[in-house]
Amino acid sequence: MSDRNTVLAQLRAAVGDRHVLTGDKATRRFRRGYRFGDGPVLAVVRPGSLLQLWKVLQAAVQGGAAIILQAANTGLTGGSTPDGDDYGRPIVLVSTLRLAGIQLLNEGRQVLCLPGATLDRLEQTLAPLGREPHSVIGSSCIGASVLGGICNNSGGALVRRGPAYTEMALYAQVDARGELQLVNHLGIALGDTPEQILQRLQNGDYSTADVSNGDGRAASDPRYAEEVRKVDADTPARFNADPSRHFEAAGSAGKLAVFAVRLDTFEKEAAEVFYIGSNRTDSLTAIRRQLLTGFERLPIAGEYIHRDAYDIGERYGKDSFLLIDKLGTARVPAAFALKSRADGWFERLGLRGVTDRVMQTLTGLLPSHLPKRMGEFRQRYEHHLLLKVSAQDAAATETWLRGFFNDHEGGYFHCTADEGRKAFLHRFAVAGAAVRYREVHREQVQDIVALDIALRRDDADWFEQLPADIDGRLLHKLYYGHFLCHVFHQDYIARKGEDPMAIEHAMWALLDQRGAEYPAEHNVGHLYPAKPALAGFYRTLDPSNTFNPGIGQTSKAKGWGSCDCDGH
Repeated sequence: MSDRNTVLAQLRAAVGDRHVLTGDKATRRFRRGYRFGDGPVLAVVRPGSLLQLWKVLQAAVQGGAAIILQAANTGLTGGSTPDGDDYGRPIVLVSTLRLAGIQLLNEGRQVLCLPGATLDRLEQTLAPLGREPHSVIGSSCIGASVLGGICNNSGGALVRRGPAYTEMALYAQVDARGELQLVNHLGIALGDTPEQILQRLQNGDYSTADVSNGDGRAASDPRYAEEVRKVDADTPARFNADPSRHFEAAGSAGKLAVFAVRLDTFEKEAAEVFYIGSNRTDSLTAIRRQLLTGFERLPIAGEYIHRDAYDIGERYGKDSFLLIDKLGTARVPAAFALKSRADGWFERLGLRGVTDRVMQTLTGLLPSHLPKRMGEFRQRYEHHLLLKVSAQDAAATETWLRGFFNDHEGGYFHCTADEGRKAFLHRFAVAGAAVRYREVHREQVQDIVALDIALRRDDADWFEQLPADIDGRLLHKLYYGHFLCHVFHQDYIARKGEDPMAIEHAMWALLDQRGAEYPAEHNVGHLYPAKPALAGFYRTLDPSNTFNPGIGQTSKAKGWGSCDCDGH
């Protein structure tokens, strides 16, 4: 193993001094996860080209370092940050944000995305073509990277498209001999050597004749729309550890260094939104069954919000809502980065949560930001469903809803364009509200237990009823999620003095009894043990355990040490 100074010198030679960050202050926003995860690193390296990334990997591998690749650092389970200081070797954390790049293929019916390409930017690139990516903002985290979604099988909120998936990727891996290899499965002829392949790809130096479309590899999930319709199946529609959706880069969770992915795009269609409210879960269950089995075309999206989550989101997600509503999504990543730097400065003074408290106070002085009819439904109904359908299906959907609510408790309204946009934006704001609540109420809150779970498709008792001994340990329970595929996000705000990990393990036991899978879409990270099939997939991809060691609570040791890789 090379000494650390030698590794640092090689990293600086590869990318330049200013893009090799060392020390706690400079590396803080990269090595600390959005909700979870932290640990020391030898350096944070920010390559500016694919060839620089290759040279960084070469230096780290030759120096015996562990490597963690990170895109936007928007994950919820610490899957792209260190976890503690017990790796037995230095960590090189590689930030890929400077490696932005999106190339259109086949007249925009497909795209090729580099590591720093964000979902937001991809959406903007495709908009003039009347097309969309696999996920769109509102069903994804602001600033989230395209490659991060593929590597974590993320997404699925858009009912017809399912989790992020491709079988076409360019990636590096370290083989069992400890040698770095570059694998080109993009279906694009780019040359023979890593240097030639990477430089040609970076420059878009290839012709239509170099692009193959007949190799049989999929660039999106080919079967999800059929699977989600099976409402009587006793298994989940989708979940992160589903072996059937693991293929090289897809689901790799950082066990490969992915340079590019090739993805299908989708025709953008006019849509309309219905806002549905009810106090009975069986009413929403009946609606879900009809939407998935009773219409020729599937809905575009169906998002659930419980009243308590609505309330917390309205109050503690207000600044996120207003930031996106007034300034658009493009400025949000920079705003979050600025907040992280400010947080770091205050924390060095022993002052935690200052920016959150200030922002909460300021937004609390502003008038209500949500449409009046949404507020009225909040007063009347406990359970809320945001339904987006194709414009061509809106009339038939409304006719069915009107007839349904003639015989069932609840109601709906057909949203204006502004109401529909704000309803889905509020659903997005709910997702970060628990973090703000924790920071503002540190005196009452121990921490957050954040679960994303995939219920059985036939589970009629989808709304959780916790035992009193668990419920009493919580201040709030926030239930929201992707209702049509039965994937729910459940954030539990634990009372001060309670043990969040003990609470989470108790939750796991309850979920196991229900036949649920978890996590559903956010990667096992360092919070969850990888099940045997998933741990085996990780070891196959990375036999030397160089990339993202410890993921899924597997071994952090080089070469996997004495790990039996059962994930426990």
